[in-house]
Amino acid sequence: MKRRYDLVYAMGILVSSPLLALALLWSGAWRTDWKGRLGRTPALPSDSRPTLLLHGVSMGEINATRDLVGRLESPGAPPLRMVISATTDTGFERARELYGDRHQVVRFPLDFSWMMGRFVDAVKPDLVALMELEVWPNLVQECQGRGIPLVVINGRLSDGSFPHYRRARFWMKPMFRGLAAVAAQTEEYAQRFRDLGTPPERVRVMDTMKWDTAKLVDEVEGARELGELMGMDPQRPLVVAGSTGPGEEKALIREKPEGVQLLLVPRKPERFEEVARLAPGMMRWTEGPRAGAAEELENGAVPARDLFLLDTMGELTKAYALADVAIVGRSFVPLGGSDPIEPVALGKPTIMGPRHENFREVVSALADGGGIWITDRPMEAVRELLADPEKGRAIAEAGREVIRRRKGATERYVELIHQVLDGGGMANGDGVAVEGSSAP
Repeated sequence: MKRRYDLVYAMGILVSSPLLALALLWSGAWRTDWKGRLGRTPALPSDSRPTLLLHGVSMGEINATRDLVGRLESPGAPPLRMVISATTDTGFERARELYGDRHQVVRFPLDFSWMMGRFVDAVKPDLVALMELEVWPNLVQECQGRGIPLVVINGRLSDGSFPHYRRARFWMKPMFRGLAAVAAQTEEYAQRFRDLGTPPERVRVMDTMKWDTAKLVDEVEGARELGELMGMDPQRPLVVAGSTGPGEEKALIREKPEGVQLLLVPRKPERFEEVARLAPGMMRWTEGPRAGAAEELENGAVPARDLFLLDTMGELTKAYALADVAIVGRSFVPLGGSDPIEPVALGKPTIMGPRHENFREVVSALADGGGIWITDRPMEAVRELLADPEKGRAIAEAGREVIRRRKGATERYVELIHQVLDGGGMANGDGVAVEGSSAP
């Protein structure tokens, strides 16, 4: 079986090698940690504590581990050695930034059997916990051969990925059948894991950890400085459009109400130049910020601007904190939407488009609670909210109340991890009780 998967991988690389090489050169990804990607991870020293390998593919999944890791390492928690792994360069760097001072951070290898085997032997985990999905055939087999349970936590199978897995069910079924436990975000995702071969008694619904990562705060450190340095006028309303996708920025600029400031934060950095070209003179964070910009603007020393571009990564929270109204992008074009929890948690009246399939359950919960505005005409909603501040405040507070009610999933994931490490949990048919879940 291993050789079959290895052969498929080798054929895929051979067929795609010209395009793959061009992509690596164009993106700069060829400078990655190849030693780690080939599974040549230095062997970890022996440790009397059980070892948990916690894996997230990219920056988003690694960020989602923060509360989980915090609870697992809290005073009084059972002793545990944690090893954090990531696949992408941005995810790996984020993991080092968050955990490098106290936990081992390693690169997750390619799924060739000999590479994965070397990696597993070097880390010697007692349990592998995979964030959201990121299940690989040889990973499952290498762990099964060593008696290492694999669990999926915060599990999801998106509308985009599920059909591909289902079409390859003959190849994928052994992989999904080998999972010791799946703790899914929603019943819909849970059923998809069952359909792909995970035994029903090993699947439970535990909600999403995103609710727990939400910080219900009114101010964010560095947000005010960001606005001042970019020359934003605090006397005029500011709309922040976060994680935007192709086509959205142009429409938002065109429909922006007179006198309203608009800060655009594209999801992908490779689109920064494209967005900047939509409006010559747009203030870019990397090209125009300087101390005293706000004071000069107030004194009339610099012209007032309406359009701003945040062309750096990792500062979306600061941007949302400045907003009078937040718009969540990739939801007005067929890209599945972006996560709306962050601006809602910051107490911002939040607008989202109808194309939010990737966050359907989260958006439904917020909409059912009156905590988000779904529309395909975002700037009309902006006009109404700015004209009726009380309506905006009501939406913002309703959204925060939804978040308060849904917190608690992370503790259930912590309980599951310890149960499986102790030889119990769903691997032996025991469930973690979750209020409102619909387990079989």
